[in-house]
Amino acid sequence: MIDPLLSRRDLVRYSAYGAGAAALAGVAAGWDRLTAADIPGRDDGSLVIATLGSAFDPEARRALRDGFRKIHPDIRIRINAVQAYDWSEFFSKILTQIAAGTAPDVVYVATEGVQLFARRLGVPLDKWVRRDAAELREYFADVHPSLVESMMYEGSLYQLPVEFNAADMYLNKKLLRRARADFPAADWTRDEFTALLRDMRRTSGEGFTPYLWANRLWGGVVPWLFANGTNLLAESKAPGGDWLWRAFYPEVERRGRGGGFRWTTPEADSDRVAEVYEYLASLVQDGLCTRPEGGDGRNLVGLFSSGRVGATPAGGFWAGGLHLAGMKPADYDVRYFPRWRTRRHQFGAAGYALLRTSKKQDEAWEFIKYAIRKDALTRLFAANQTTPARRSMANGARYRKTGPAHWQVFYDTLDTIPSTGPIPAPPQVNEVEQLLIKHTGTALARPGRVRPALRRLQADLEKAMEREI
Repeated sequence: MIDPLLSRRDLVRYSAYGAGAAALAGVAAGWDRLTAADIPGRDDGSLVIATLGSAFDPEARRALRDGFRKIHPDIRIRINAVQAYDWSEFFSKILTQIAAGTAPDVVYVATEGVQLFARRLGVPLDKWVRRDAAELREYFADVHPSLVESMMYEGSLYQLPVEFNAADMYLNKKLLRRARADFPAADWTRDEFTALLRDMRRTSGEGFTPYLWANRLWGGVVPWLFANGTNLLAESKAPGGDWLWRAFYPEVERRGRGGGFRWTTPEADSDRVAEVYEYLASLVQDGLCTRPEGGDGRNLVGLFSSGRVGATPAGGFWAGGLHLAGMKPADYDVRYFPRWRTRRHQFGAAGYALLRTSKKQDEAWEFIKYAIRKDALTRLFAANQTTPARRSMANGARYRKTGPAHWQVFYDTLDTIPSTGPIPAPPQVNEVEQLLIKHTGTALARPGRVRPALRRLQADLEKAMEREI
C-alpha cells in the first residue's frame, strides 16, 4: 500500500494502465492471434501465480511453492514476483501480460483491485466453495466475516482473505516519556490525540514531526473520514451472498452482511469531509504535522524508528518492519485510531484471484485452498510482516520478539469495532486514488485551499465514476 503524489511518473504509469486495459479489450476480441505465449519454451505447462514483488520475500515464496508441491506433486507451479512500485503499477503489468498472451492463472490482489479484477478479469469462487464447504468450514470459522465480505462483488466471492491491515495508531514511547505524557487510553479521542501531539512538539527539537502520514488511499485521509462518520464515496452493500453467510457463519456474525460493498456517488464536497481536511490543515499550520507527501512504509519506518516522528497510522505489518529497523518492543506501542464522531476504522486485505483466462482453473483452486491453510500462512508470514487473516494466528507468540505490547489491537480492530470496513475501492479505483492524492496535496498546501480543492475533487470524481472500466 505505497502510493506517491501525482507526478509525471504517475501520469506515465497511469497511461500504461489505460493502455494495458485497451490492449486487453483488443485481445478479448481475438484470442486466436499470435501471442508471446506462442514463443517456444515460454509456456512450460506450469500453474502460474503472480504476486507483488514486495509482498513476500524469496524465502517465503519458496516455502509456499514447495509446500504446495508436497501436497500436489502432479501440479507444476511457478510463482512470479512482479516488481512494481505499488499496487497500481502491479495491476498495470498484469494487464499488459494478459494482453500479451502471457497471463498468470492466479494473481495476488489487494482490496485496491478486488472489484477491478472481479468485474473484468476474475472468476467467482462460489461453485468451488460450495463443493468444498466441509473442508473450508475451519477456515471461515477462523476469519472475520468483514474480511470475507470485502472480497465479494455483486453477490459472489472472488477471493479468500490471506492477510489484512487496519489503520491503527503507532506511538513512539521514547518520545512520550520525554514529553512526560501517559500512554493514551484505548478509547482516546481526536482532541486527546491533538493534545498529545502538542506535548511532543513542545519537548522536541528541530527536524521532528509529531504526526506523519503518507498521502495515499490506505492510511492517508481515509481513516479520519471513517472516524468522522463519512467516506469519499457513498457506501452501500450489494444484495446476495446469503448462501455463504448461512453456510459458514452463525446468525450473530452474518447479521447485516451482503454480497459485497458498493461505492458510488462521490461525497468529497460534503461538510464532514471538509471538517476532516480542515482539521488536518490545522495540524499542518500548527507545526504538528507536515504537508503529506508520497512515500512508502519503508520511508516511514525509518523516520519513526529514528525518533523523528512521534505518531503515524499503520497496521500489523509495522511490527516486523520496526523490529528489522532495530526498535525494541518497549520503544513503541499501538492504539486504536482516535475516535471522532465514530470509532470506525478502515482496513485493506489481500488474497488470490483466479483469472478467467486461465485454462487450469481447478488446479488454481487447489492452490488458493492451500494458500489459506494455517501451516502455509505460518511459513509465509514468519517475518511478521502483516496481520494474518486467521484470528488464531494473532497471538502472543507471534509478537513476543517484535512487539508491540498491545498487539491484540490488530485483530481486535475487527472484533471489537463492528463498523470497521474496507477502504473505498470501486472498479475505477486507480483513477479515484490518483485524484484523491492530487487534490489532497493541493488542499493542504496552504491556508484557504480546502474547500476549493474539495470542489475540484468532487467534480473529477463524478467524471471518473461515470466512466466504464
